[in-house]
Amino acid sequence: MIADTRALGCVLSIFLAVTSTLLAATTGPSGSVEARAKELRELKFGLFVCWSFSTFSDKEWTRDVKDVSFFHPTGMDTDQWARVAQEAGMGYMLFLAKHHDGFCLWDTKTTDCKVTKSPLGQDVLAAVRKSCDKYGIKLALYFSEGDWTWPDSRNPGMKKAQLQELCTQYGPIEFFWMDHAASDGGLSHKETVAWVKKFQPRCFVGFNHGQAAGDLRLGEMGRPGSLKDQKAAGPYAPKGREETDRYKDYRVSEFALPILRGTQKPGRWFYTNPSNDNVCLPAHEIYRLYRGAVRYGNLFSLDVGPDQSGRLRAIDVRTLQQVGRMIRNQVPLTTQPE
Repeated sequence: MIADTRALGCVLSIFLAVTSTLLAATTGPSGSVEARAKELRELKFGLFVCWSFSTFSDKEWTRDVKDVSFFHPTGMDTDQWARVAQEAGMGYMLFLAKHHDGFCLWDTKTTDCKVTKSPLGQDVLAAVRKSCDKYGIKLALYFSEGDWTWPDSRNPGMKKAQLQELCTQYGPIEFFWMDHAASDGGLSHKETVAWVKKFQPRCFVGFNHGQAAGDLRLGEMGRPGSLKDQKAAGPYAPKGREETDRYKDYRVSEFALPILRGTQKPGRWFYTNPSNDNVCLPAHEIYRLYRGAVRYGNLFSLDVGPDQSGRLRAIDVRTLQQVGRMIRNQVPLTTQPE
């Protein structure tokens, strides 16, 4: 009986080893990437939070700020941000960690141009991470690859150090939304992807301009559409037929739009001023875009910038709650998105 048991155990071990080998062969790296891509597509809809110096300048780009006290919110309510995202049926929050101005919204060790040196004196990203976990919202990060506080906006050592902090101290990060507007920071897009995945292999990476790289196709001011539809990526996507036709590694497509969008198209990413407090993309239009994102398997990042009190505008909260009810009730569309 003992001998038979040992023989059976040996056979079972061989069987398991062979099965594991075959499974690895069939699910290898490409299978793992596709499984991860499916997980991301299931997030569908996210709250894009832009909050920085530009919240206080009424400008989209805010240059030459020497004193971090320029950022002086009267408060901060990251629980409100995450709770509203949950009520709106969103799966993730895309948080602006650093804009081109170089102001870091986390307690970085790389520079004193950071939020913990400002009058607020708090690590905003740490609070966002905690609030997202509290409300079951996944976290993604916007990151300006270069910034105006660096010589010529190129400093690969600084870029790598900042990305390492974000990946190792605030994870897991679902994806990075890399903004190329101030340059690639002296580290190519391919090198940037490799660096991020060194710390978070499951994290997807996308770039809104410049060299095509990564596994996420971004779409600043884009629209719902398939990966084959390059026009859906909007006006800032990598240009040139050769570039887009040659690049085949995208697995998921995203598009991003601001809610502060009305007569003054194309809209504003940051809070502006009280005169625009009634300017807001209508709930039915947001819902139409959401349905388009679901149809094509996109991620839809809706930018909703907190105001100078550190809270979402009342009109944004009401609108997103209405969108959430439409999603839960599966309200039919009268017209299909283009």
